[in-house]
Amino acid sequence: MTRAVSTPPAIASGSLGGTPQPTLTATTGLLLRPWEDADVPSFLSAYEDDEIRRWHTRRPDDELQVREWFDAYRQDWRDEKGGHWAITRDGAEVLGRIALRGWDFDDGAADAAYWVLPAARGAGVAGHALSALTAWALNEIGFHRLELDHSTRNHASCRVATKCGYVLEGTKRSAAVHDDGRHDMHLHARIREQ
Repeated sequence: MTRAVSTPPAIASGSLGGTPQPTLTATTGLLLRPWEDADVPSFLSAYEDDEIRRWHTRRPDDELQVREWFDAYRQDWRDEKGGHWAITRDGAEVLGRIALRGWDFDDGAADAAYWVLPAARGAGVAGHALSALTAWALNEIGFHRLELDHSTRNHASCRVATKCGYVLEGTKRSAAVHDDGRHDMHLHARIREQ
């Protein structure tokens, strides 16, 4: 009997989950670090912001739920499903959130997502954080394709994605539910250079 030959995975299973989640350095004094219990109040208060609520419909109800989310984030890392980081100034003050989710090691693909607190908007925080995460994922880990989607009405997110080299590939019609109904979503992607 002839054994079927499969293509090798883009990233070896077990290469990340058995190691501690790294802290990533971005420009302008930004550090992306795993969420800590001390961040619970900042994380919860972020979802009181109208802009974050507008684009993120999955929201924690209280500090207990935030702790459960943080536990799930740590489990995602161990299970090699995703990584979730606090965007911080020098590791202390929380400025936002960034994540790389839906890891597919066979194809080398994942999805990026982020939000930034009101006080940090307009200073390039999202772009610097996304650039650092993208460089780590593509150049150090070996992901081949990173996707990012956002509501077609979220022009700020579109600008961040485009500035960071995520090419707009198209529109996913009626793809996500927001508080004001269904939204079309722009799909952006960044590909590792060969």
